[in-house]
Amino acid sequence: MTDPATGHRVDGNTGRSPGGPAQLSAVLSAVGPRLRALRRGRGLTLAEVGRRSGLSVSVLSRVETGRRQPTLDLLIPLARVYRVSLDEMVDPPQTGDPRVNLKPRAFTGPSSDRSVIVPLTGYPGRVQVFKHVLGPREPRLVSHPGYAWLYVLAGSLRLLFGDPETGREGREGREGGEGREIVEELVLQPGETARFDPLTPHWFGPVGQTTVELLHLFGPQGHGPVTRLSRP
Repeated sequence: MTDPATGHRVDGNTGRSPGGPAQLSAVLSAVGPRLRALRRGRGLTLAEVGRRSGLSVSVLSRVETGRRQPTLDLLIPLARVYRVSLDEMVDPPQTGDPRVNLKPRAFTGPSSDRSVIVPLTGYPGRVQVFKHVLGPREPRLVSHPGYAWLYVLAGSLRLLFGDPETGREGREGREGGEGREIVEELVLQPGETARFDPLTPHWFGPVGQTTVELLHLFGPQGHGPVTRLSRP
């Protein structure tokens, strides 16, 4: 259960918070990676989160990388942006049967586009896995460090790329605007995959006014999946 006065998880038998300073330190150190996973899972840049939360990009970056301790005045606006509870942002990840802990989350993008995301990894780690159900949306190129791998489950996925030379973290642009021209366009069908360096300006979503369902693997720069076996 959670103590409403402190927001900390407490033991149901003793009413005391489990662990001590070491436990608290472990919880706080996990918040930064969890915030980064929430942001990237929603396809947002630090600049976008900064505009929506009122926090500076430098503060957001320091919190995500663990160089600044996450305080309540920082977490509350971020919880509103990511549409999650403070418990989900701060509490240690749950363990046990992962089928029980899956929590679909609906969110609305900057152009009122609606989507559902299901985090499939319940812990902050090197690789995060998400299931996306994406509704119609306006193309908006973004670029950021990392490694992306997409697998289409249902529907048709439209994948756009801009000029790699213009890819910089925090820069973004709408299709045909701000000098971010589309230089490559692909349409993927169920069973097809795509992997790419997200530093290349990119966007993905459904074709037209339809919906697309896909798996999205996201990892740190230079740490993509390694194929150990491939048989026909």
